[in-house]
Amino acid sequence: MKFEELEKEGLIKSLPVNRERVRDSFKLAERDLRTATKLLKDDHDWAFSIAYNSMLQAARALMFSCGYRPSGDAQHMSVIRFVEASMGKESNEIIIAFDRMRRKRHIAIYDRTGATSETDARNAIKWAEEFFNEVKKILTNGGFV
Repeated sequence: MKFEELEKEGLIKSLPVNRERVRDSFKLAERDLRTATKLLKDDHDWAFSIAYNSMLQAARALMFSCGYRPSGDAQHMSVIRFVEASMGKESNEIIIAFDRMRRKRHIAIYDRTGATSETDARNAIKWAEEFFNEVKKILTNGGFV
C-alpha cells in the first residue's frame, strides 16, 4: 500500500520533515529499549510494554523522516500500517510481531497484571532491538542520525 492510500483512509497526514522531531523520536526509542532491558528481571508486563513503545517511537521517527504523522482514532495501528507500507514484505515478521505486541500490550496496560511472561518480555525486547536497528539503518542512510 502506498502512503497516498493511507492518507486517503485518514490514517496518516503529511507534515514538513523536521530533523529534530525525527531525532527526538529515535532517542525515545533508544531510551525505551534500554529501560525495557533493565526492567526485564523486575516486571515482565512493563518490560514488554516499554519494548513495544520503543518500536512505536522508532516507527514514528521513520514516519517523521518521510514527512508523515499518524492520524485518526487508532494511531498505533496507523503507525503499523505505515511501517508495512514503507518497509515492505522483507520486514513482514517484524510487522507481525509489532502488531501482536500492540494487542498484548493493551491487555497488560489496561486489563490485567501478569499478562506477559518472561519469555514474552524477552521476545519483545529482541523484536524491538531488531526493529530499532532496521530503522537506524534507514535513518542513517537518510542523514537523520
